[in-house]
Amino acid sequence: MSTITWFGHSAFKISDNDAHVVIDPFLAPQYGLTVDNVGHADIVLLTHDHGDHVGEAVTICRKTGAMLGAVVGTAHKAAAELPDNQILNGIGFNIGGTITHKGVSVTMTQAFHTSDSGCPTGYIVRMSDGLTVYHSGDTCVFGDMALWGQLYQIDVALLPIGGVFTMDAAQAALACKLLKCKAVVPMHWGTFPVLAQDTKAFEAELAKLDLPCTCAVMAPGQSRTFPV
Repeated sequence: MSTITWFGHSAFKISDNDAHVVIDPFLAPQYGLTVDNVGHADIVLLTHDHGDHVGEAVTICRKTGAMLGAVVGTAHKAAAELPDNQILNGIGFNIGGTITHKGVSVTMTQAFHTSDSGCPTGYIVRMSDGLTVYHSGDTCVFGDMALWGQLYQIDVALLPIGGVFTMDAAQAALACKLLKCKAVVPMHWGTFPVLAQDTKAFEAELAKLDLPCTCAVMAPGQSRTFPV
């Protein structure tokens, strides 16, 4: 079984007995969490280069020796602060591509958003114990999510629900249907006043669809174990 920790906003750590994967490590100051709370990392993934997603990525990589993974372009931008041998594939990778490191398989997916470098992305992360996690990045819902649901048995989806810059509650619930995920952790909510401030609307929309999908609402800093 793997453990998933949410640090608030879109920042997560996925850990099993062999590896630790950190995604979008922006640590919003109101939650009182620091790089020390993140702990060890083997891989740090960036979905895009906005400040509320890049966060402490470089600091974590420098502190732990973790490899940074990002789309070509965003990886090049990060390489200005990290040596090439600390970038997955040296130059990053691209949508549809898969990179394996320390027994973790990471497939890059498309996302619909903006980015100053490269393009916005999501990730399907397959841990060595078999747990498959989809982090959508910042995106709207889109029909091709169903293809990822067909290709991979997604155990946990990490989906934004905040609206304004990403999916809202209804779109995120529909995304769960397309992905056929077993569980969902709502993210990208509550951090800023413009975003949805709780998960109630999302939980209500998910209930309307009557899906076999568990909604795992987490508090910043909380960890949960998910079975394969």
